[in-house]
Amino acid sequence: MTAIRGNVDRELWARKLPETEVVELAGISIYVLHDLAQLDLKPKAARFNVVISGHSHVPTQETREGVLYFNPGSAGPRRFQLPVTIGKLRIEAGKVEAQIVILNV
Repeated sequence: MTAIRGNVDRELWARKLPETEVVELAGISIYVLHDLAQLDLKPKAARFNVVISGHSHVPTQETREGVLYFNPGSAGPRRFQLPVTIGKLRIEAGKVEAQIVILNV
């Protein structure tokens, strides 16, 4: 599991969490940050295959310039009348497949 700090994570425990993280799995490079608007690099130029963010709580997935941008939504209490969701990434044979799963709560 990889965890990063979000914008409301201000308690003492949160100071131990980084604001961004890089994950390498099966030859796939993943950049994780809370707010996509804070992205301060060019994922394609940095050779990232996936960018995962979550600030908006809106579950989305889109591919831009060959990079998958993935927001799994929120599995916590329902917010902004959005669905309660989680995200799954499947890595197989050098390819990444994303799935948003709606939780019935």
